[in-house]
Amino acid sequence: MSQLFDFFPVLLFFVAYKLTDFFVATGVFIVATFAQLLIQWLRTREVKKMHLISAVLVLVFGGITLILQDEEFLKWKVSIVNWLFAAGFLASAYVGERRTIVERLMSEAVELPAGVWRRLNLLWIGFFTVIGLINLYVMHYFSTDDWVDFKTWGVIGLTLLFALLQGVYLARHLPDDVLEDNADEKKES
Repeated sequence: MSQLFDFFPVLLFFVAYKLTDFFVATGVFIVATFAQLLIQWLRTREVKKMHLISAVLVLVFGGITLILQDEEFLKWKVSIVNWLFAAGFLASAYVGERRTIVERLMSEAVELPAGVWRRLNLLWIGFFTVIGLINLYVMHYFSTDDWVDFKTWGVIGLTLLFALLQGVYLARHLPDDVLEDNADEKKES
């Protein structure tokens, strides 16, 4: 349910675009993004940094899009957000605890050697960089309809595919006792 909540503003943007136009959808996107922050705050008394960064960028690029009536500015947001995530993942290995973001997020669930965490972090950096580049390609060489479809379904689909591939990569590096425990649990059920 939390993952669906994360995509709530994007899905509302998609529906509003299909029913009206890009600029109305941009306004809906801005309002939905800040509604998401408010709901998150009311439920947990905290706001995820990712949502806050995205909200600021939606407000800035969406606002410029509406003021200038130019779709390009909001289209750039996808690339900029992904490149900021790539930069954050890169910096995480050198700042603070000197543990990668991936390790900080997943180390309680999975125990892996430091080298595997670093490679996994590099894969995420590459993924975010490539998504940003694909977005630029789609926004410049395809129609706005195609870009909206890519933003909504392409980015989500590529992210899910990457997460599945990450799972395959992780499975190769899990200690044998973890894999055996999972196999034993499946036999019992």
